[in-house]
Amino acid sequence: MILSCQNISKSFGTDVILSGASFHIEDHEKAAIVGINGAGKTTLLRIIVGETEPDTGVVALSKGKTLGYLEQHQDVNSTQTIYAELLSVKQELLQMEQRLRAMEHEMKQLSGDALSNLMEQYNRVSVEFERGNGYAVRSEVTGILKGLGFSEDEFDKQICTLSGGQKTRVALGRLLLSAPDILLLDEPTNHLDLNSIAWLESYLMGYSGAVLIVAHDRYFLNRVATKILEVDGGKLTVFSGNYSAYAEKKAQLREIAWRAYLNQQQEIKHQEAVIAKLKSFNREKSIKRAESREKMLNKIEVLEKPTEIRSDMHLHFTPQITSGNDVLTVEHLSKSFPGNPLFSDLNFTIRRGERVAVIGDNGTGKTTILKILNELIPADRGAFTLGSKVRIGYYDQEHQLLHMEKTLMEEISDVYPDMTNTEIRNVLASFLFTGDDVFKRVSDLSGGERGRLALARLMLSKANFLILDEPTNHLDIVSKEILEEALRNYTGTVLYVSHDRYFINQTATRILELKNQKLINYIGNYDYYLEKVEELTKVYSSAVPSPEQSAASSSSKEDWARRKEEQSLARKRQNELKKTEERINELETRSAEIDALMTQEEIFTDVQKCTELSQEKADLLAELDSLYEKWEELSE
Repeated sequence: MILSCQNISKSFGTDVILSGASFHIEDHEKAAIVGINGAGKTTLLRIIVGETEPDTGVVALSKGKTLGYLEQHQDVNSTQTIYAELLSVKQELLQMEQRLRAMEHEMKQLSGDALSNLMEQYNRVSVEFERGNGYAVRSEVTGILKGLGFSEDEFDKQICTLSGGQKTRVALGRLLLSAPDILLLDEPTNHLDLNSIAWLESYLMGYSGAVLIVAHDRYFLNRVATKILEVDGGKLTVFSGNYSAYAEKKAQLREIAWRAYLNQQQEIKHQEAVIAKLKSFNREKSIKRAESREKMLNKIEVLEKPTEIRSDMHLHFTPQITSGNDVLTVEHLSKSFPGNPLFSDLNFTIRRGERVAVIGDNGTGKTTILKILNELIPADRGAFTLGSKVRIGYYDQEHQLLHMEKTLMEEISDVYPDMTNTEIRNVLASFLFTGDDVFKRVSDLSGGERGRLALARLMLSKANFLILDEPTNHLDIVSKEILEEALRNYTGTVLYVSHDRYFINQTATRILELKNQKLINYIGNYDYYLEKVEELTKVYSSAVPSPEQSAASSSSKEDWARRKEEQSLARKRQNELKKTEERINELETRSAEIDALMTQEEIFTDVQKCTELSQEKADLLAELDSLYEKWEELSE
């Protein structure tokens, strides 16, 4: 065991954040802390590292073990370059290397005992240097920087010139290089693109030390975590397994708790009715029996009503009108910034009812495409056309569409002046803004709260074409699940950018990957994309398109790839149809055989045999009913 937390409690005023939380982390174990925003996950990490004092409880780190902590936000203003900053973590090895080089130079001037003594010292330092993997220090730094999404031409950038997200990635790189015995990571996947998240997953899975993570990325948690610590209502509960195992177990426990609560409530009501009836008889014996039952009822430990799964947050997207079948047509779209060509000659269409996810590395231009479609910035070349009766609703990841100086009431009422104050309060309450919350200024809200406010505005728009830029950023897992459900039930069309692979898997019907300034089309969700990515990438040139490549060629490649995907799906359906028909024939043949057997005297006089055949016939007919429905679907 490397870390032990016993009876940790923490309150801020009347708000109980943690109450009697106890758990431990074993050597090499990978654990995750989950819970809604504000549950106390970050507070728990800060208590472990000593930044916050618990009201009660003890945190114990095994003797001689080291701990490393990555906070969500980094405020680093170093003038060092990115590469030098990470290399400085290995300063001890670098100094050792300098000593080795100095001794090598000194050996040339020595002889006899002096040389022997120096050689012995050199061997000791050399062994220590090799044990610390000193010969691979620079390649290790380069590998981690590239894994975290930095290109080599960014290595010489000064830390003080970086964005907040880039500083966080540098801090994560430093922490990984320092290789503490236990890593504490608070939202490490924020600011990482899909490739970098996948790299970090592999790195942490193979990490020799222990890891404790706070994250809302369910795909990431499924891959990395082997134990889940849930913080809910001040209580901490430990679950074995990854996120999916936790979610399944949690659902089972919730169902058991609800059943127990409802059963007990029913029994209490029954006993109260019996007591009332006995008392109504108004006889000594019946009153005594009623009193006896009352005493037993008072001794019952009444179960608390189980908490709902965020039942107080309601999100429903309902288009006011239905758009035409062709929602968006993009032709020959190109965009560059000085010294930074993003994409060239993009061509794609989106049809009504599709939910299309745009994925790709950071800086490839995904958000730029959405901004062009919302006419926030102009394209260099090309055009796009919206279909008949298309009304756009736009969600901006930076929430620039929100007015920081306004209150929440003003933010809604100014956009929807026909709504009454009561109606506005009801809408805000459905997004967890109640009481005096509605008079808060937007500038005072957290990232997650601004996200919920932006979703409230989006829901009220009643648009039939939603364009969403990183809609799950800052949302906790429960809020993400509510958004997923709302999008799956939405009858309009959705185009969105996201790095959340679980979210993409749950909502996308098609994926467009922006790679090498082109869009690659995948007809399916994220799991399907992973299956096909290597195969379909070969269809497209890995080189940046030259000016001489015609639009017709680009368009034909997309059409060819789409046709190939559709043909592949058609073949799968045909094979499934054939298998279904064969099974139907097999079962119908057996059904006829059973009918024939039942007419034979040696069978219909044998009760046991008749029972067995009747049961087989019933099972067979049930399967046939299901197969007939499946055959109809496949035939269509």
